[in-house]
Amino acid sequence: MSDHDDVCVLLPTMNEAETVARVVADFRDVGFENVLVIDGGSTDDTRSIAREAGARVAEQSGRGKGQAVREAVRDHVDARYVLMADADATYDAADATAMLDPLFDGEADHVIGNRFADMRSGAMTRLNRIGNRIINLAFRGIHRESYRDILSGYRAFTRESFLRLHLTADGFGIETEMAVECVKNRIPVAVVPITYRERPGGSATNLHPIRDGGVIFLELYRKAKTNNPLFYFGGAGTAATAAGLAMGAFVLYRYLAFGISHEVVAVGAVGATILGIQLFVFGVLADMIYSLHREQMARYERALGDEATGRPSERKEPEAVADPGSGDDEAGSTRRGTTEEARN
Repeated sequence: MSDHDDVCVLLPTMNEAETVARVVADFRDVGFENVLVIDGGSTDDTRSIAREAGARVAEQSGRGKGQAVREAVRDHVDARYVLMADADATYDAADATAMLDPLFDGEADHVIGNRFADMRSGAMTRLNRIGNRIINLAFRGIHRESYRDILSGYRAFTRESFLRLHLTADGFGIETEMAVECVKNRIPVAVVPITYRERPGGSATNLHPIRDGGVIFLELYRKAKTNNPLFYFGGAGTAATAAGLAMGAFVLYRYLAFGISHEVVAVGAVGATILGIQLFVFGVLADMIYSLHREQMARYERALGDEATGRPSERKEPEAVADPGSGDDEAGSTRRGTTEEARN
C-alpha cells in the first residue's frame, strides 16, 4: 500500500474540457489513482473527457464550487485524505507530495498552497493580485491569523477535519470560509509554497473579480460575527456613529450659517449616533463573552487530554484533619486512653 492509496484528488469543474484531461493525467502520473471530478453541470464535454482520462465523475446536485466541494467530500469521498485542486491546469501536480506531507506527519489537518511563493508570469492579473493582497490583509486583521493565501484553490485536508467545518458558501467564497472555520475551530493549518501557472490558451476563467471579490469580503465580515465580535459589531457601530456625527455637523452648520433648521435630519443624527454607540458597547461585551468561552473550551480540552493520557490532575486534595471533638475518632480515642492511664 502506497502513501497515495488513502488520498482522493478532488477536482471541481465547470466547462473545463480544454484542461481537465491534462490535469487528471498529471495527478495519475505522479501516483494518484483515485481522482474524483465533481462537475457543476458543464455544457461542454468535461465529464466524458474526464472519464476517458481515468477519473471518477460525479455531477453535483446544486450549483457553485462551494456546494460541489461539500457534496463531494460528504457523499463521494471515502479516503482519509483529500487533495483539492482546480481543473484549469494552473496548479502543479508535482507539488502534491509537499502538500500532503504535513498531514502524513501529523503536523496539520489542513494545508494551504501559497501561490505567491512561485507565481509565474501572467498567472494573475494586476487587479487580481492587488485584490488578493487586500483580502489576505483583511483576513489577518479580522481573524488574527496569517495564512498568506486564503483564496488558494490548492488544498489538502483530512476528511474528518473538513466535516468539522460549518460551511455554507456556494460559490468561490468556499476557500475564504474554510480558512475562517479553521481559525474558529482551531484546526492546525500549514502553508506550503507551490507553483502557480497561467491558464492555458482556450481555457476561460469562471471567476469574476469584482462580483466574487465583493462576495469574499462579505463572507469575511459575516464570519467575524462569531470569531471577532468586536470587529463585527464595532465596525457597524463606528459606521453608524460616523454617519450620525456627519449629519449632526451638517445640521449645525446650516443652522449657524443660514439659520435653517433640519429637524428630521437632526433626529436621524441623534438616532444614528446612539445606535452606533450601543453597537460598539455590545461588541465589547460580546468580545468579552467570546474570550471567556475560548478560555473555558481550552480548559475543557486540556482536561480531556489529561484524562485520555492518564495524567493525574494537578489539583491536590486537602489532607484529612482529625476532629479533636469527635468521639469516634481513632486518634481522639488514643489520646483519651493515654490521659486516663496517666491519671491512674
